[in-house]
Amino acid sequence: MPKKLYLCPMNIEPIAYFHSPLTSKFGIPRQAGIVRELCGQIVFEPAYRNAEALRGLEAFDYLWIIWGFSENMGARSKGQGTTFSPTVRPPLLGGNERRGVWATRSPFRPNNLGLSSVRIECIEDGVIHVLGADLMDGTPIYDIKPYLEYVDSHTGVRSGFVDERQWQELEVEMPEELQRQFTNDELQALLATLRQDPRPQYHDDPQRTYGMPFAGRDVHFRVENGTLFVTLVEPVAP
Repeated sequence: MPKKLYLCPMNIEPIAYFHSPLTSKFGIPRQAGIVRELCGQIVFEPAYRNAEALRGLEAFDYLWIIWGFSENMGARSKGQGTTFSPTVRPPLLGGNERRGVWATRSPFRPNNLGLSSVRIECIEDGVIHVLGADLMDGTPIYDIKPYLEYVDSHTGVRSGFVDERQWQELEVEMPEELQRQFTNDELQALLATLRQDPRPQYHDDPQRTYGMPFAGRDVHFRVENGTLFVTLVEPVAP
């Protein structure tokens, strides 16, 4: 019989927090790298705000981020008071079919940890500016590691149910007067995010209007026959 190991729990604390124009779970890209136009910043906590700790990172193009699903704190293990769910419903399968949680990247996991690969845009004054993150504003970051192509990139491999389904992007129609409420960079990131269809995948009501906070504004839209129509943009209520 193998010897059983008894390990002490590891207490981890955020080293940084993520800044993003997406301020709620609604609209967050389902994977990192899908919305490459989406800008964000890794801002270190004072204890870790040290330029020496970033020395050499400017020579890398991509970064791994280990972060916390801070908006899903209910998805805890039995030892923390709630029941562990062994299966989840991936959005790619329409939100109706179940798969084992370990076979998905669902945010509903016992330890609430996420892993994302993002592109480094630049590093300025100790802040890492990145592109393509799937993190909402205020997400705690627990560690970062450089992406290494020779070990982190694998081609010609199987990807489970992802190989069987293709995500259908939406066409987006947005009146010019509403587009003018955003800078060009904000607008391109918003349109790319909307094309990914932010709705829960089991929703299909063409009369239903949705609201998504983005860059300090509430973006209202509806979807009909594969086209997303932006109907209203207004400041986020205080």
